[in-house]
Amino acid sequence: MKKILLIKPRGFCAGVERAIDIVEKALSKYGKPVYVRHEIVHNKKVVDDLRSKGAIFVKELDEVPTGSLVIFSAHGVSEKVENDAYIKMLNPIDATCPLVKKVHNQAKRYSEKDREIILVGHAGHPEVEGTIGRIDKKMYLVQTPEDVKLLDIDQNTPVAYVTQTTLSFDDTKDIINALNERFTDIVGPELSDICYATQNRQTAVKKACEIIDILLVIGSVNSSNSNRLRDVAENHGKTAYLIDNHTDINTEWFSDTTKVVGITAGASAPESLVTGVVQHIKDLLKIDIIEEQDFGIVERVKFNLPRELIQ
Repeated sequence: MKKILLIKPRGFCAGVERAIDIVEKALSKYGKPVYVRHEIVHNKKVVDDLRSKGAIFVKELDEVPTGSLVIFSAHGVSEKVENDAYIKMLNPIDATCPLVKKVHNQAKRYSEKDREIILVGHAGHPEVEGTIGRIDKKMYLVQTPEDVKLLDIDQNTPVAYVTQTTLSFDDTKDIINALNERFTDIVGPELSDICYATQNRQTAVKKACEIIDILLVIGSVNSSNSNRLRDVAENHGKTAYLIDNHTDINTEWFSDTTKVVGITAGASAPESLVTGVVQHIKDLLKIDIIEEQDFGIVERVKFNLPRELIQ
């Protein structure tokens, strides 16, 4: 008997919902076009849908006409980018996820206490670039436990670490252990400060691996949290694929021994993509049984909109 297992929680987190809502409400209130610096969230369909409604996505502020409204993406921006927006006489609205803002504030507090700041994250990710640009002193980026050994900081120097929000406790624990082993005076955020959505989606996938034969992760290739969901399944011995939508599915991925197909979605992937994938798999594998399981995790987080968009 073959079946599809829809894994919950999946898809949009509160920060993504808020960011998309900000763009849509800005378009409604101020009219088009509305400029957005970088992709508002890392999902092709979301970006394409907003573009069709009048959003214009740019790489840098130089592409935004003077006096225009510009929205900062959910990943956050550096202090310089924020200041440049005002210097260029733009009208910025900040869609930075509140949990990313929390990391920025933690880094500032640690810096004010004269600690060297270490960021656990992925080089080149917009969130990492924004966080590094939020304090005036050098911030050290580490991506692996091996990077910790190469840090040019004395072991007795007071240090503090913060983490990229799209990394879970499991993603960072080996690096944090290496940091704690190396430095005698080190502080960092509590486990409860880790992004709830990242942790919850990975925990659900980990539990689902006890049931499924194969996992399809719906999310764009540049989505860090979607890539991590695939990694979690593979680390638990399951074959997993990251797909943008149902057209990416290859029939060769499935065999006669494939009984349970697990489906999840990254925090920036809309549920409409899940619906399309489910229908395609039903037709492809002649599956009639669809089950949804939340693995005991219920999310009730909601974030408020910026004041200028509350009518």
